[in-house]
Amino acid sequence: MGSPEKNQSKGGFFAAMTSGLSMFSNAMHRSVNGMLGHEGMEVINPEGGKEDAEEEAHRGRWREEERDGYWKMMQKYIGADVTSMVTLPVLIFEPMTMLQKMAEIVEYSHLLDQADKCDDPYMRMVYASSWAVSVYFAFQRTWKPFNPILGETYEMVNHGGVTFISEQVSHHPPMSAGHAENEHFTYDVTSKLRTKFLGNSLDVYPVGRTRVTLKRDGVSLELVPPPTKVNNLIFGRTWVDSPGEMVMTNLTTGDKVVLYFQPCGWFGANRYEVDGYVYNANEEPKILMTGKWSESMSYQPCDLEGEPLPGTELKEVWSRAATPPGDKYQFTYFAHKLNSFETAPKKLLASDSRLRPDRWALEKGDLSKAGAAKSSLEERQRAEKRNREAKGDQFTPKWFDQTDDITPTPWGDLEVYRFNGKYTEHRNAIDSSDAIETGDVQSTEFNPWQYADLSE
Repeated sequence: MGSPEKNQSKGGFFAAMTSGLSMFSNAMHRSVNGMLGHEGMEVINPEGGKEDAEEEAHRGRWREEERDGYWKMMQKYIGADVTSMVTLPVLIFEPMTMLQKMAEIVEYSHLLDQADKCDDPYMRMVYASSWAVSVYFAFQRTWKPFNPILGETYEMVNHGGVTFISEQVSHHPPMSAGHAENEHFTYDVTSKLRTKFLGNSLDVYPVGRTRVTLKRDGVSLELVPPPTKVNNLIFGRTWVDSPGEMVMTNLTTGDKVVLYFQPCGWFGANRYEVDGYVYNANEEPKILMTGKWSESMSYQPCDLEGEPLPGTELKEVWSRAATPPGDKYQFTYFAHKLNSFETAPKKLLASDSRLRPDRWALEKGDLSKAGAAKSSLEERQRAEKRNREAKGDQFTPKWFDQTDDITPTPWGDLEVYRFNGKYTEHRNAIDSSDAIETGDVQSTEFNPWQYADLSE
């Protein structure tokens, strides 16, 4: 395969990229292990070097007494998958659920529209892979989204003709399924995260399957994203990096995009940078791509050695939209739109994330009420599980069906869920109705529950 490793020996466009990746990774992991007498703790300042780590450890959103207490509580989980093991304080949450965060992938869906309309098969991959990169600016937020309740949903019908629905289809292990569609594409994802808690950091492995179908030609694309590392969870200012390889494959033609997300080095070197190529089915480079996942992506035709073709120039294909200045949770304008009741569809499902009392209370700044509501929801979910097991019942999602397909991923096998089309029928029936909706949608009681009365 015509990879950056091959090309650097010829002084190519991405010379020394991979050697730098391993050098920075090794240096960072040697940095401040064991600092302050806390075994297993590592603090990394993305804007500084080793000598800045101790000062960095005293920064962040935690008060000192909370930080030290939480460190003692969390040490027993080092090395473990903490996806659904730990009850976390609302102090570290943002007023959004994981189902809503899944919807952020469609902010720049116009890139998929462009891919569908594009006649050049390699430019099609440029548009589609830039769409896949575009969500990472939103994903760098350092606040944790709420874990969805089993049966919880999120729906959006008002973004560039795109309809989006997501549902929490499993609680143990936590799994979500999502579907988005407009006249140009369908997007389907089954998501199951695996984590590894490392003390003051968390590795996140996206055990998921993402498929996009471009409607004009029926082209099917599959995406494998890189893992993510959340640094300075307890000590220091939390920040996110996603070092590794993103691969998007055209399952119809065999064309492929391989993009390398560079790890952050000392004093922010290489932070946010993304470089790679579009390859044809014969694994020959056709277009080079470069940029920063926090800013923009650009492309340029290249020769078989990966060098830019003479007479061509680097052209921008995507740049991120402006963001609200000084936003508390680092939300984009699109993230605020996802949370808004004003943009909610008619007859919003009672299981929708917007209606969660803990999320709603946190958005209004009432941490005490948010914490109490979160605990209440988690207890009700546990009670439902006990009731379900006592009755011998099974939970069945409404909008997605589990398939017999088990898909291997770099981080484990995945049970795949498929959109069953019932939500489309549901939404079409509402939208075609002449009935006038009355009442305040915000007053709708959050209800993702399988049982109306646990005593029955």
